[in-house]
Amino acid sequence: MTTWVPPEASGYIHWGATTQDIMDLASTLQMKAGLEIVERLLVQLETTLRKMSHAYRDVPMAGRTHLQHALPITFGYKCAVWLSSIRRHVLRIHQLQESSLMVQFGGAAGTLASLGTTDAGIRVRKRLGEVLGLTDPVITWHVARDTVAEIINFLALVGGSLGKIALDLIIMSSNELNEVAEPYVPHRGASSTMPQKRNPISSEVILAHSKILRAQAGLVLDGMVSDFERASGPWHLEWAAIPTAFISVVGSLFQADFALAGLVVNQSAMRENLLSTRGLIVSEAVMMALAVHIGRVRAHDVVYAACTKTIDTPGTHLLDMLKESEVVTSHLGQEELSRLCDPEQYMGCCQHMVDDMLRLYPETAPNGISAPAKKMNSALKRETNGYTNGDTDGLSNGYTNGQVNGVH
Repeated sequence: MTTWVPPEASGYIHWGATTQDIMDLASTLQMKAGLEIVERLLVQLETTLRKMSHAYRDVPMAGRTHLQHALPITFGYKCAVWLSSIRRHVLRIHQLQESSLMVQFGGAAGTLASLGTTDAGIRVRKRLGEVLGLTDPVITWHVARDTVAEIINFLALVGGSLGKIALDLIIMSSNELNEVAEPYVPHRGASSTMPQKRNPISSEVILAHSKILRAQAGLVLDGMVSDFERASGPWHLEWAAIPTAFISVVGSLFQADFALAGLVVNQSAMRENLLSTRGLIVSEAVMMALAVHIGRVRAHDVVYAACTKTIDTPGTHLLDMLKESEVVTSHLGQEELSRLCDPEQYMGCCQHMVDDMLRLYPETAPNGISAPAKKMNSALKRETNGYTNGDTDGLSNGYTNGQVNGVH
């Protein structure tokens, strides 16, 4: 480095700094650039999910708990739930960028003693932060690694949210449900021996990386436990965790937006699955209506008996069994029973919640990109590129322009 500057300045290279200062600064600057990429991709995914929430607001489907039919929902509601977590991550990343990207310059033991006993060292550190666009930490943080741990744990949180979306898509794309499919690319997701296969490759990659991200979060938490004024080993865990975490989350975000933006939604299959349990999915609606007359406990027992008979009698509908119950028919008329047994009449607040989520995005640019996303896209100096290679059965590739290229 001494050859990069004029001879009269070369003697000040590494002046007052220790090697960890330089390593931490490099890592922080890389994380700063990485968070800008993550932010852009989060906003891009947020925009995609906002559009999906609106488009599928009223599309009915089965809500499932413990993998079994629970109550009717809409696909737009499911998309809006996914959207809510991504929106929170966008808010979190703004907080991170303000609080966790700090300049590092402390010298041998963090005291800046080599620059004297005046405040000269502190002034140098503040100026260094200004030049690099990093926050001044007030006091040296080289053995207080909570900011690094916070950033990587944030990336793990993003991976967890994406993993939840991926798991939903994987199950929904099974042949038995057939409710969604990832975008079609010739030979993508195909098998070398089973030509009919259309595997949810993007979702599988995302799910795998959510586990990789969780492992990196554990590493940086271990790295926080530093001894005295210079760690004797834990700090080095970050060298593996930081690049792995950023590569994983950027790849996952790209794959998530690819899968969702082009998702094939089989609305007829959603409705068919909703009706497949022959009215059982709205047993709660009947129970609550009947409870007004005979109390909740007794109403539960009566409707439970009707559900059992429906399950044990193929070809019947819950409505048929309810009509055979004198307790039910003495309090609920035929028209009301028919309405209560219609899944599309028991959506609760699904659409209202979707509307409330969409109201958080009052401004939309003419091209369909939200105003915050448009602002962010114009502000970024780095570009993220990625593509899905159908010829390799959906292997994920991503890289960032600049001095560092990451491929996974």
